[in-house]
Amino acid sequence: MNPILSNSPIPASRSVAFTRILAVGSLLGLIALGLAWELLLAPIRPGGSWLALKVLPLCLPLAGLLKNRMYTYRWVSLLVWLYFTEGAVRAYSDKPPGNFLAMVEVFLCLTLFTACALHVRLRLKNAANASKTPLDATATPSSSHANPAL
Repeated sequence: MNPILSNSPIPASRSVAFTRILAVGSLLGLIALGLAWELLLAPIRPGGSWLALKVLPLCLPLAGLLKNRMYTYRWVSLLVWLYFTEGAVRAYSDKPPGNFLAMVEVFLCLTLFTACALHVRLRLKNAANASKTPLDATATPSSSHANPAL
């Protein structure tokens, strides 16, 4: 059976574990930054704005990343580009401190994308290596059936 599709866990290497921690950390950082930015640090309107709701889509993949679901890593690497675009636009259009917060958002987005892409790549590579069987383990020598007395 294909180890990618099976429910049996493949032992994670250190690099896979590191990319998982980096992805979850940067996602949590984006959620915290989005809330702090729109409610406290540099809201569009004094006292906070409804723009803080932009972090709700980021809360959805958090459970999937914590459960280490490959599909979640794939689609969050696409979702993050919406936040990257917002950060890039606001980095050039907002006044300080909003533009600095936008640069932090861009950095966190790039970190999240890189971590997700590397995580998927490393897990697929590990699964491919795990599904390979050594040649000498599957091949039976023809001499083992021969009669040694002859």
